[in-house]
This record gives sequence, structure tokens and C-alpha cells, in this order.
Amino acid sequence: MAAGKGSHTHRAFLLCNYALLGAASSCIFLTLSLRLLPSPCGVLLLFLHALTAVFSAAGCSGSFTAPATPAQWHNAHTAGAALTAIFQGAVALLAFTRTSDFLAELQSYVRDDDAAVILKMVGGLGTAIFVLEWAALALAFSLRLDDDDGAGDYDNKNWAAASYHV
Repeated sequence: MAAGKGSHTHRAFLLCNYALLGAASSCIFLTLSLRLLPSPCGVLLLFLHALTAVFSAAGCSGSFTAPATPAQWHNAHTAGAALTAIFQGAVALLAFTRTSDFLAELQSYVRDDDAAVILKMVGGLGTAIFVLEWAALALAFSLRLDDDDGAGDYDNKNWAAASYHV
């Protein structure tokens, strides 16, 4: 691994995670402005945004991407981040395509016109979170792959010995 490549990848990873943290916290405040707390769907939506913020904060701290991290923790973080990305994408899709039905299910106390605008802003941020989360996962994979390959010499690995069965 070239010295510059790893640092650029790490900087891009941190930038993705900081952007994720900002977008998730913005989604939390926008969702709170819809006044959804009595609604079970609203509480779950807030929980999804909070979970996204927790995973991105863990990514910013490097807790799950460091080479000394146990594989189980890294795998759990990767699976959790992938699931939150999928759910954020689903929420964004619902916010854009079925706004009125989604608002009826959320039971917001805000006027319908204002709630629709707020929900579409949440949907836009959810789309950004979806893209950034997958970019962060790809960069984390690249960082982990670079760390596993200490010398950067791909020819010395015995790829034939690593058999994968489906």
C-alpha cells in the first residue's frame, strides 16, 4: 500500500462518516419538528435516525475499522450499517412516492402541507444517507483490506488456498 493511498482513503472515510453524522442529526431534528412522539411509527423513525448517528459516530472514532478490532465487532458494525442504509433508503422512497399515506401512518400534528415539505426534506437527507452509508462501507472495506495486507504484495497471497463454497 502506498503511503498516500491509505491516508486519502482514510480521509474520505472520515468525511463520509462526518457527513453521515450531520445528516442523521438533521433528520432527527426534522423528524422531531413533525411532532411524532405519540406515534409508534414516529418513534421507530426517530430510532432509525439515532441508530444511523451512532453507527456514523463509531465510524468517526475508528472503533470498528482499526486493525486491532476483533472481527466480530467489525462484522456487527458492517451488518448494522448496511441495515440502517437499507432502511434509510426505504424511508426516503416512502417519503417521496407515498407522502400522504406515510404522513397518515405517522400521525403528525403539523399541518399537512408543512408536514409534506418536512417529510420530503427527511426523504432527501435519507437519500443522501443511503448513498453516504454505502460509500462509507466501501471505504471501510478498502481500509480493512489494506490493513490485512501488511506489505501490499498481492502476489505472495495464496488465493487458491482461500476456497469459498456457496
